[in-house]
This record gives sequence, C-alpha cells and structure tokens, in this order.
Amino acid sequence: MNKNNIETFEELINLSDYSFINNLNDDPDAKYSGDNKFPREVFSGHYVPVSPTPIKDPIYISHSENFFKELGFSENLLKSNDFIKLFSGDMSNISNLEQNKGWATGYALSIYGTEYYAQCPFQTGNGYGDGRAISVLEALINGKRWEFQLKGAGKTPYCRGADGRAVLRSSVREFLAQEHMHSLGIPTSRSLTLFTSTKEQVTRPWFRDNSYSKDPEVMIEEDVAITTRVASSFLRVGQIELFGRRARKNEHKDALKELEMIILHLVEREYSEVINQDLSLEKKIILLANEFQNRLTSLVANWIRVGYCQGNFNSDNCAAGGFTLDYGPFGFIEMFDPKYQSWTGGGMHFSFFNQAVAAFKNFKSFCSALKPLLTSNPETLEELEKIENNFSKVMQEKMENMWAKKLGLNKFDIELFEELINLMIDTKVDYTIFFRELSNIPNDMSIIEKSFYGKTQNENIKLRWNSWLENWKLLLNVNDEESKEKLSKQMKLTNPKYTLREWHLVWAYQEAENGNYQPVHELQKIMTNPYEEQTKEIEEKYYIKKPSDFFGIAGISHVSCSS
Repeated sequence: MNKNNIETFEELINLSDYSFINNLNDDPDAKYSGDNKFPREVFSGHYVPVSPTPIKDPIYISHSENFFKELGFSENLLKSNDFIKLFSGDMSNISNLEQNKGWATGYALSIYGTEYYAQCPFQTGNGYGDGRAISVLEALINGKRWEFQLKGAGKTPYCRGADGRAVLRSSVREFLAQEHMHSLGIPTSRSLTLFTSTKEQVTRPWFRDNSYSKDPEVMIEEDVAITTRVASSFLRVGQIELFGRRARKNEHKDALKELEMIILHLVEREYSEVINQDLSLEKKIILLANEFQNRLTSLVANWIRVGYCQGNFNSDNCAAGGFTLDYGPFGFIEMFDPKYQSWTGGGMHFSFFNQAVAAFKNFKSFCSALKPLLTSNPETLEELEKIENNFSKVMQEKMENMWAKKLGLNKFDIELFEELINLMIDTKVDYTIFFRELSNIPNDMSIIEKSFYGKTQNENIKLRWNSWLENWKLLLNVNDEESKEKLSKQMKLTNPKYTLREWHLVWAYQEAENGNYQPVHELQKIMTNPYEEQTKEIEEKYYIKKPSDFFGIAGISHVSCSS
C-alpha cells in the first residue's frame, strides 16, 4: 500500500469519509433546536449535529510526533490556519470541509452493571451523552479509518447544565497518557494536538495546596484547553446500551432498527477484519460478543501489567472496540495496593485489582444490549449467554498468562504468586520499580530493595524475600549467563521502566499553566520510550519512588473526577 504523505490541510480534508453520519440516523429534533448547545432530551437518532465552540486565541502546546508520523502528517500542517482552527474548535469559514458541523452522541449510564437514569437531568436517560466531546472529522488515511474528536469543545445537548469545556490540567494529563499508553503497547485512543487559551477561563472545584482533603474545597479559575483525540471510532458500551434499552422498552417505532444499525456499524468500524459482512445478523452478534470479550480481557490484563487503574470504568467509559478510552481520574499505581484507586468517588468498584470484575459488569451490560435483536432466536440467545458466562474463565486465563510473563515464567504458579502479593503489600513496594528490578534476575534481595518504601529492618521479611527469590529462580528456565541475559531482556519488554506518575503530571500541568510547556515536551519524550534505558539524568529524575511528602496529598495521591 502506498503511504500518503499529507503535506497540506486540503490533502487531509480530501481523505474525509463520514461513515457515522452517512450510515446512521441524526436526531430528528435537532433542526428545531437552534444550535443544539443547551440541555434537552434526545429521544432517537444516533447523533446530534453540533458545531464546536472555538477557544479564544488558541495557543499551541504540543502534538504527537509519533502519531503524526504514523498518519503520514507533515509537521507543516501545524502552520496551517485551517488545521489550527479545526483542532481548536473553529469550523467556520473552512471552505473545503465536506461536513462543516461536528456531531455528538448519546449513551446510557451503567455503573458496575447497574442501570442509572438519575444522572440525566430529565430522569429518563435521554439527556446523557457527549457533554463536551464533539467529533469533527472522519477520514480514511492509508487504508485505515480514523475519527477525530475534540475534548473540551463546548456545549452539546448532553452537557447537563455544564459549560462543555476541559481545563488545561486534565487536557495535559489526557494528552500525555494516551501516547504513553500506546508506547506501552496497550490499545488506546491517540493524541493528535493540544491547544490552550489564556483568554478564556472556567471555574472548577479543586483542592487547597498541600491539603489532605478527599473532597474539593475551593473553586478555582482555570485556563481552558482542547485536546484532539483520535480513534478508529468512539463507540462505547454505554452507547450500545442506550439503543438496547430503547429497543427493550420499545420507546419509539424505530428503536429496534436503530439498535441493529448501530451494532452493524460497530461491526463495520471495529471488527470488519474478523467478522465477514455476508454473515447473518445473528452470527455477526455471536462473533462480535466473542471478539469483544477477547479484546476486553486482554486490555484489562495489560492494564494490570503496567500498573494502570482506569478509575471510573463505567460502561460509558468502555470503548466497544476494546481499547482504552477516557482518561479522566486514571492513575498509575506507585506503592502497591490491590485496593488502589486514584479517584475519591470510585470506591472498591474500580480499584486496581477489581478492574477485571468491573470489565465483566460492562461486558454483561454489552450483552444485555444485544439481546433484543435475538428474542426470536432462542438458540442464538443461549449461545450469547454462554459467552457471557465464560467471561470470568477467559479473564482468569489472560491474567494468569500475564503474571507468568511478568515473572519470566513459562507457567503461572499460584503459590508463588500469592506469596509475592503478600510480600509486596507487607513491604510496601513500588510496583513499577520492583518488577523492573526483578527483571535483572537478582541473586538476592539487595537489588529489589530499591523499590521498597522505607527500610527493611524486619528479619522475618528478609527471610521471606530470600526464600521467595529462591523458589522463583527454581522455576525459571535459566541455566547459564546467556539464558539469564535472554530472559532478563524478555522480562524488560513486559515490565516498563517508566510509567506516568501523577506528581510528574502535576509538575507538567502546573508549569503549563504558567506558560512553560517544556515539561510537557520532556515527559512526552520520556514516556513514549517507557521500556528503554535512558540517560542517568533521566533515570535519577523519573525512575524514583514517590517522595514521602506527596503521600495523601490531594491532587497528587488522589483526585476528584477530572474536568
């Protein structure tokens, strides 16, 4: 395939291909609702046409060099007024845009498998959806379909009374996290550009400096920003659920048809390589459930592998394509705790080791949304339920394989694993540093002590560690220095050296708030090479445990739902 090199904005727009808008239904009430920027119920249709609200005098902060290269984008695009306008929310007067409005979508809300309606201001579920995310472009680039979505692009009918803006703080976090996650080898939405404005501020709840409060204490003024995230689609489990609920309750005459349309669109957008278009609807649904289960279980096992906690893993934050989406109150674990959760509102539901169960709840919601299409086919319905009931078994297999690989073993060993988890908790280890140091296959515990928070004075702990290391090494397939070196390299491709710690992010966004974007660029460079050995200076700055002063501090150890 010839790779396109996209030098100009016009060349990019010539690749536009709007399958979502062209193949699905718009909201029939949109034409009677002005600019569609005020909260209202949306009863039917798959999307609402809405123009983004541009930020005033946009200031460029960064773009993803890696993603630009993958797309074949020339960096000259960053000098194009139309490119800057589009990705800072201004779709007016861009002459060659085939579609000069964006679109926002509705979705349902399920929290840990329970259907909710009360978060919708109308108590019906018809007002929940993209409150500040607006898609502005869909394009076929080098044979692959991409959707470009602005986060923080202003009001939509789903904004529930909010202002539709994102602040610089959360935008820096998402911009850096997406590219870091991609570099860790984990499926994710991607970052394209990040713009801010000092001419527009919004008020947000936040914490006082050096506060230990779990709840925001003050309202602060923050600069707005728009980050452009890009994915094969932004279809969510919650979105599929919305149409499943409408069909189940027969809410309007086209409810079942609209569910079928969005399911077929999901298959086309995300699963066309594994699901033949000529198959019957029933067969497509079974293959879809199987493949989504496979992707979702792999995704969560990978999250645990690198120490990532999604924080708010509702069904509407779960991409139906099986990749990471929506970096709100996420966090990378530092001091190991299975109950780790950076979001004060997330509780045990979305804690680090509970992500597999949360994924199962989302998968059940997904299957529930498919069932109205199978009511006349009991055999297929039974087949779907078998897939649904098999989730935990598949998830366990993926987790065991991941832990075996993380420990350099050919086969998972439950006793070794359980003793390790207990030791990690009792010793208070840094998750990333511990597994990276273990990848050096140490002869004794002196090397892994680098990951311990506090000194190990306890003789019993020392004995337990040395005993564990001996048992571990007996299970490794290492007979000489050559095989040890080979295994060590393999483990270092599984256990990253660098993960995106919140206190690094705080430094980056605080400096950005003062107009200094160099820390964003520095973090971007380091965190897009997370498995590599980097310079001694970088190692001393970024490969270190969380400073004791930061423990328990609001905005560093824990966050409110990011805005």
